[in-house]
Formats: sequence, structure tokens, C-alpha cells
Amino acid sequence: MRKRLTASEKDAIRLWEEDLKSLRESTPIDDNESHGEKLKRIARLEADDEAWFKYYFPLYYKSDPALFHKKATKRIMKNKRWYEVRAWSRELAKTTRTMFENMKLALTGEVRNTLLISNSESNAKRLLLPVRANLEGNQRIINDYGTQQKPGSWEDGEFTTKGGASWRAIGAGQSPRGTRNEAWRTDFLWFDDIDTDEETRNPDRIKIKWEWIEQAVIPTLSVSGDYRILFCGNIIAKDCCISRAIKKADFPDIINIRDKNGMSSWAKNSEQDIDRFLSLISTASGQKEFFNNPISEGDIFKEITWGAVPPLEKFPFLVNYSDPAPSNNTKTKANSFKSNFLVGILDFKLYVITGYLDRVTNSDFVDWFYFIDSYVKGKNQVYSFIENNKLQDPFYQQVFKPLFATARDKFKKNVNISPDPRPKPDKYARIEGNLEPLNREGRMIFNIAEKDNPHMQRLEDQFKLITPQLSAPADGADCIEGAYFIFNEKLSSLAQDSIKTFSKQNNSKRI
Repeated sequence: MRKRLTASEKDAIRLWEEDLKSLRESTPIDDNESHGEKLKRIARLEADDEAWFKYYFPLYYKSDPALFHKKATKRIMKNKRWYEVRAWSRELAKTTRTMFENMKLALTGEVRNTLLISNSESNAKRLLLPVRANLEGNQRIINDYGTQQKPGSWEDGEFTTKGGASWRAIGAGQSPRGTRNEAWRTDFLWFDDIDTDEETRNPDRIKIKWEWIEQAVIPTLSVSGDYRILFCGNIIAKDCCISRAIKKADFPDIINIRDKNGMSSWAKNSEQDIDRFLSLISTASGQKEFFNNPISEGDIFKEITWGAVPPLEKFPFLVNYSDPAPSNNTKTKANSFKSNFLVGILDFKLYVITGYLDRVTNSDFVDWFYFIDSYVKGKNQVYSFIENNKLQDPFYQQVFKPLFATARDKFKKNVNISPDPRPKPDKYARIEGNLEPLNREGRMIFNIAEKDNPHMQRLEDQFKLITPQLSAPADGADCIEGAYFIFNEKLSSLAQDSIKTFSKQNNSKRI
């Protein structure tokens, strides 16, 4: 008696048939091409990896590859015994490109037996579906390499082509033993999304999984044969399978959504699109998924106090401090944010009143001074400063002075801004030493009226992600420390002036 299909099974079949239809329609062939012309075209395509990918996978190959894509492909194609990790950010097509390479190697006879391993069997099968779909429905592959589907050996998660290439999907912990294709042992190990957030919270589970990889999976390869080991995934924790594989690999390829200069690593992802997407998630999530930088919250600044700010006229004065964020440090340059914050100190409490923290143009950054001036509305004296240490000079003179002149004309008023030339000691030491005690005692207060301000939210995120290594952006926290230092310097200067004035008055009375 035939088993009745469930609704979900019917949906899966419908989606599969739609995928096959899309593949057929996207891969038209030239019926008038002669056999000789066909052989020449195939030879030409096989000699050029990118041309091969673009011709056979038009449904996926919609953007020109970046240089790192091409370099990665050259390594995996030319090295017959190779171990590589692709710790590429999300949106950099690590799985898609691996599929291109794996299928070319298989269809040209370089690879015979692929084992795809993921965190679960269902996920491994899902990742393998596009391979099976292209072998079954891609008209260009069928036209040039023949019908691939082999009756009796064509199942979900495990299939073999008529040409003798096979694929099998398994989940973490499953037995890979017996993964053979007749006389061929596994010669392509493809790990994809092997780590999970839940497992990385438990070191014992990572240890067990890694032992399974090294003791059960890798030994499916032939010691004397050719093999390729390829891990695709992000560094989502300090200790995870990807980070362990990096220590073993012939080539660890770590590519973030932005390069060392702070620009998009791949032209497909515009700066505006990256900014927009990162704004939708927390800083911690963005660092982990897009910058291979797993960080934990609350190591130094466990909580941030939000509270009411006294009327601005009650402060002795206010400080508007800014950091234009040009940096010579390639480690932090890609994550640099411009910052500008208004602070005040009253009754030994540091109030962060309002401000801006974002990746913006220099012109937008200059406008922030005028926005803060409008926020204060003349209710108190504001001292405005811009960081201008030796690392940044002559950046201030060459770039910002002309912009401030333009802004004066645009806003029809002048905001007096002084450069802060202080040679600053270690950033972490300053932030932790000057601000952590204040925060721990509840004496660093963020304006509760600005709780919904995304710039203030980013500032809170940056404080919570501060570690001694400063592996996450800390430009906002650094800006607050700069303002705090300036404020205390001003208070000290005013106190000295008061002492001198008082001393002169007493001396005049004695004369």
C-alpha cells in the first residue's frame, strides 16, 4: 500500500520541481552547435575556472568575483593534497563558490567521492540539494557532460552520477565509515556550518565534535591518495571547530565583510547595504557573523546606567568632544566609527547627554557639531573639541578646517572648535581606568530621554563589548573618556583661577 504524502512532503516536492524548472530555464543550450565546436568550447571553459563557473551556473553567478574569490579557487583547484579554511563573512558566497569548485572537479574527473558534513544531517542534506539539482536539471551540464542521474543511486543526501562521481551528506556525530565509491575513498571533505552557537558555549561539546572530526571523518581519506579538506564557516567563538581547523590548515583564509581599509570586501555588497544590515543587529552579532570576531558582553562594563539628566543650565559648563576616527591601525581601521558626544559633570556624576556614533562622511561628522549646538540652544557654555593627536595631524588641518568653513556658511553661524592635541596613552587603560569605576558606582549616566537614539544605543553596545584586547570598536567609549578628561582639566583650570583671584583679593586687603 502506497504511503500518503504529508502536506510538508508535498510542499518539498513542489519546491524541488520549481527549482529544477528554474535551472532548466536559466541554462539554455545552442542546438545548432556542432560536435567539434562543442568540444572546443568545453576545452576553453575548462581552462578558465571563472568562465566555467559563469557559463554553467548563470543562476548563481550574478556578480563579478572579488580577488579573494579567485585566489581561493586557484588554491583549491591546483593543490591535490590540500587543507583550507574559508572563514569568510556572511554574504561572501563561501558555500556557493565551494559548490562551483567541487562540481567542476567532479565533472572533470579530479574528484570522485565528496563527503559534505554539517552540524546536522538535515542541514547537510539541505546544503547538498543545489548540487543534486544542478546535476539533474542543469541543461548545460547535461549537454556537455551527459545525463548525470544514475537509477538506483539517486537519493536525498546520497547520490552517484553515471560518470562515477558521488556525494554524501552527514551530520556531526554520524558515522562516516564505509563512505566509498567502489574503489574510491573520500577525496573531498567539505565541512559547512559545522559549528552552532549552542555548542560553542560548552567546551566539552566542541572537544567531542573535534575528536569525531579527527578520529572518524578525516581518516575516511586515503593516506596515499589525493584529497582536499575544506572548512566553510565563521569564527563564531574563541574555541570552535573553525578556529581549531585554522591551526591545522595549509591556508587559513579569513575574510571579513569589510577589508583592512574599512571598505567592502566584495563590490556586490555596497557600503550602504552593509551599514543598513549591521544597523539591524547588535554590535556583538555583527562582529561575530561579519568580522570573524566573537566577543562576549559585559566583561568590563557589565551594565550601563540610564537616568534623568538635570537641566543643562545647572552644569558649570558642557563639553562636546569628538573623534573623526582616522586610524593607522589596520586591525581597528575597518571597524572605526566617527563619534561626537555632549557630556556634563554635576555632583561627581558624569552625564552622557546626547551624541552621534556612526560610520559617516567627514561632512556629516562636521554637521554633528551644529546639531549639538542646536540641542543646547544656548542654555549653557559649551566647549567643543576634536581629537587631533600626532597620529591624526595633519588630517585635521587638511581635511576638517575647510569643512568647518563650509558648515559655517550652511548653518549661518559659527561653532568654536578647539583641537585636542593630548598624546593619549593606551586606549583600554584610559577607558578602564577613568570610566569603569564611575560606571561601577552608577556615576556614569546615559540620558534616559535619549534611550531610543540609535547612536546612544551603539555607544552602550561599545561599552559592553570592551575587553583588554579591544577586539570590538571602542571609538564611542574613547570619545567619552576624552570628554571626561577635558571636563576635569577645565574644572581644575577654573579652580586654579578662583584660587589666584581669591589670593589677589586677600593681598589687596592687607596692603
